[in-house]
Amino acid sequence: MFEDLQQHWPRAKNPKPIVIFGAGSIVTDAHLPAYARAGYTVAGIFDPDIDKARALAGAHGVNAYATPEEAVAVEDAIFDLATPPDAHAGILSNLPEGAGVLIQKPMGSDLGGATEILKICRARKLKAAVNFQLRFAPMILALQDVVNRGLLGEIVDFDAWLALDTPWGLWKFLEPLPRVEISLHSIHYLDFIRGLLGDPKGVHAKSLGHPLSKIAQTRTAAILDYGDRLRCALSINHNHSFGRKYQACEFRICGTKGAAYLQLGVNLDYPKGEPDILEINTGNGWHAVDLDGAWFPDAFASRMSQLQRFVTGEDDALVSSVEDAWNTMALVEAAYESSAAPAHPIAAKPQ
Repeated sequence: MFEDLQQHWPRAKNPKPIVIFGAGSIVTDAHLPAYARAGYTVAGIFDPDIDKARALAGAHGVNAYATPEEAVAVEDAIFDLATPPDAHAGILSNLPEGAGVLIQKPMGSDLGGATEILKICRARKLKAAVNFQLRFAPMILALQDVVNRGLLGEIVDFDAWLALDTPWGLWKFLEPLPRVEISLHSIHYLDFIRGLLGDPKGVHAKSLGHPLSKIAQTRTAAILDYGDRLRCALSINHNHSFGRKYQACEFRICGTKGAAYLQLGVNLDYPKGEPDILEINTGNGWHAVDLDGAWFPDAFASRMSQLQRFVTGEDDALVSSVEDAWNTMALVEAAYESSAAPAHPIAAKPQ
């Protein structure tokens, strides 16, 4: 049952070579393995740490560029920016006009940064998408297919429940940042929700740290306002350090005809992870979908395939374009503004 659900984006028939900016762990663990599996050619890598770029490029048999100018000079390439958000604008400003480009999330450090990036992409006519690759995970593509077929009916409930022991110590650079949990983690879920349900009317959120953590925020509770027919809530706790038994990383999506359950396995026992899970119930019990791949790294291959196909004319629309991704950034900004706002006071008991 459900054997014919889409789980991968079709490969581009005439793909362009890929030039990667950045030689960090995400490139090593996701971008390069995904592109190799999909059969895409990586022309080369640039990183300000030249030795790091040369070591990674040498291990994969590709070029290491000595300067960003050398990297952007590669003709007819797709540019893959696996760089920090504050580096995006400078690189985008120097890309060839009209080039295809994939920008690592988030789209800037805040909404102001996202707006600057949007303006640069418009001015240079870049075919630019943001790497919100969760939308392209095999289980998410399959879920979207189920929804598009009307098998769940009208979606009326969406729950995200995360109780994790996230190893924040792996990313020391996060410790001084003022915004972490929503802008760097839950942004994936907010973008996925937007792709599935559309834009909410507003958001109520509270994001906070933990007494035993150096990270600015590691816990978030949020309600997305979709009116009077659809309830959407997220409960996210990265400090559930009491053993695997009651940890969770799951979504529950309920409609008028059926329901879906998803587990995002990579976040459980990170970075080793556990299997992703998608189960569907359309009225005759729960049925597991046989998933072909996982969020990491398979979503990165499908994300690149969709951009390649748009640039080469095989796809008419660009998924997670900078125009659309700006709306995810606006939702993130609204969540932080809600978190900073005072709560509505509770009435005092009459004397």
